[in-house]
Amino acid sequence: MSKRILIVGQHFWPESFRINDIADYFVEQGCEVDVLCGLPNYPKGEFMEGYGYLGKRHELHNKVYIDRVLEIKRGNNSNFRIFLNYVSFPFFSLFHIPKLLVRRYDHVFIYQLSPVMMSVAGIVVGKLKHVPITMYVLDLWPENLYSVIPLKNKVLRTIAEKHSHWYYRKAGKLIALSERMREKLSQVSNKELQEILVLPQACEKIYEQRTHDEALRKRFSKTFNIVFTGNISPAQSFETMTEAARLLKEKGYKDMQWIIVGDGMSRKNVEKQVIKMGLSDIFVFEGQHPIDDMPKYADIADLFVGCLAKSELLESAIPAKVVSYLALEKPIVLAMDGEVQSLINNVVKCGFASAAENASALAANIEIIYSLPASERAKMGERAFEYYTTKLERSVLMKKLYSFISHDR
Repeated sequence: MSKRILIVGQHFWPESFRINDIADYFVEQGCEVDVLCGLPNYPKGEFMEGYGYLGKRHELHNKVYIDRVLEIKRGNNSNFRIFLNYVSFPFFSLFHIPKLLVRRYDHVFIYQLSPVMMSVAGIVVGKLKHVPITMYVLDLWPENLYSVIPLKNKVLRTIAEKHSHWYYRKAGKLIALSERMREKLSQVSNKELQEILVLPQACEKIYEQRTHDEALRKRFSKTFNIVFTGNISPAQSFETMTEAARLLKEKGYKDMQWIIVGDGMSRKNVEKQVIKMGLSDIFVFEGQHPIDDMPKYADIADLFVGCLAKSELLESAIPAKVVSYLALEKPIVLAMDGEVQSLINNVVKCGFASAAENASALAANIEIIYSLPASERAKMGERAFEYYTTKLERSVLMKKLYSFISHDR
């Protein structure tokens, strides 16, 4: 009899999250996969076509059976609407527990983004059915909460910590993004280190493809193209990017084009800031694109850029974005703290990573890449891809994940 896995997480296809690929991998291993997720409205805050409060709740996608939980959409992505979105999914997910209890499951796999409460139905089902529970911790709580809301009240912080840590204690095994996160989870969950796997997020195989789009090439054939892909949010510190762009423009680098491929809660504010700083001529916002388009943007990219806000939480892991950038085989320039600096600067040597929120250092590093001959930039990209294929390629990471959850203790 094939293994049957229940995946619980607020976000799933057609939203673009790495859990989509994990579910596909479980299917590739011969597993039956059910997913309990929300109504897709990320990142724009509006329900995607075909979905809504009265829309479809059950569907089959790539042999994965999907149950969709009622949730309040993010709307204008204000703090209040995000709060409503955060609390509505775990609340309404409780109503799905009775039907999940009558199904056979061999494992519950929780893909834990924010908020940690999104995992509640998975915890309850796993405990009541006495099946193993593994939680993949992408956003460590309450630390992630504090990075958004600077909560100072000691009583409220104590409540947030005790509530968040409850979920980590109840999961059987945990997956962390870094050694630092692993140590923290061991402390708050009272689990042995061998019960916690350190595993960066794998990127989809599509990032390994090399293709081009003639129209895209024509649009950006006369510029030095600095490409950003992914979510546009406060955590991405776009202020650092726009300030670096301003510094470079003032130095006379007028042929540098910043190409932003993605969407998110901060996009409108970033676009306003670009206009205010007089950078509209060097910034292009391409909007949200499917991951299938990423190789096309890699084809016209001279380098990939990424920033993070200063945060002990954010510096503790190799961001999924960086794994994707390595697979796309181009130089990488980052303004991020933590482990990723050593990875880019010393281990892979495929670009430069400077301190988070340091716009002048980011600008200086972009200037260095700009001045290099194309052959040197190509070697940087080759080193990035070589490291990716040996250490971070999808099958390498997915095998570790599947082996970890399959050896139940």
